[in-house]
Amino acid sequence: MRDIAGSGAVIPELTVNDAAHAADLARALCGGGLRVLEISLRMPAAAACIEAVRKAVPTAIVGAGALSRAVDFAAADRAGAHFGAAPGLTPELAAASRGARFPLIPGVMTPTEAIAARNAGFNVMKFFPAENAGGIAALRAFGTLFPDILFCPSGGLTPAGAREYLMLPNVACVFGSWMVPQSMLSAGDWPGIEALAREAVSLR
Repeated sequence: MRDIAGSGAVIPELTVNDAAHAADLARALCGGGLRVLEISLRMPAAAACIEAVRKAVPTAIVGAGALSRAVDFAAADRAGAHFGAAPGLTPELAAASRGARFPLIPGVMTPTEAIAARNAGFNVMKFFPAENAGGIAALRAFGTLFPDILFCPSGGLTPAGAREYLMLPNVACVFGSWMVPQSMLSAGDWPGIEALAREAVSLR
């Protein structure tokens, strides 16, 4: 997971339910320099979207997001996900991750959760929801407490805020969705999304 998180400064968090749109969106994001993508499993066609991106954009590193049940790992595996992302971590999710063929980045919000995730074998974690959980100040404190953990903030980030997070030594990357506005996605404005992706790449 460290290699994946270190592949780019920003990982787009995508909620799409149309395989054709997902492929076009992935082309636009990769064209702008964002090769690592997370597609949320919350939508009925999410697995099909992951498969479509894998086939249409082989250079993309596509993950399955919002894993909240053990059965989600099997769905993500069948779709061909390169990694998984969870908003939190339970013993059941940790056990499922050990049987998966892809790495997991679990979500944590508190020092207790970070300790539990580290004890379960994880050293790269989503800090979620970042802005509601203390933001920059919290991650500075985490850097002192957990020098062996890399964090990837997610939740409520803006381009300006993302730049500040990326300056912290214990931040590997940030997750966000601002480079895929719903209006552009609905209109199929792929050049516009590619331009926003290029701006996101320049944040670090």
